[in-house]
Amino acid sequence: MEIRILTIEGCPNALDAENLVRELLDSEGLEARVAVVLVDEADQAGAPGFLGSPTVQVDGVDVEASRREEQDFSYSCRVYRTPAGMTGTPPREMVRAALRAGRRREPVVRR
Repeated sequence: MEIRILTIEGCPNALDAENLVRELLDSEGLEARVAVVLVDEADQAGAPGFLGSPTVQVDGVDVEASRREEQDFSYSCRVYRTPAGMTGTPPREMVRAALRAGRRREPVVRR
């Protein structure tokens, strides 16, 4: 499993997102490569699905199921909708569900 945390320089939520991912990997007993990718405005072609900072992807799939089909590029802060309101870090259960789904998916073969 490969996890990418796409972020912009100075994002106040990037470290919290990374810590959350690592904590959940540990609690779920999963191993994964975690890459924090710094995106700049010129990176539009190199960061498909970058919906704002931080964007967390598990094997290239966004953790926010309702936005997975979007391929927009947004050089901005990202907010996640939760029952309690908006937050700048993906909710714990959203990341946990994405990690569990990643565990069940077939491995991605890169050529």
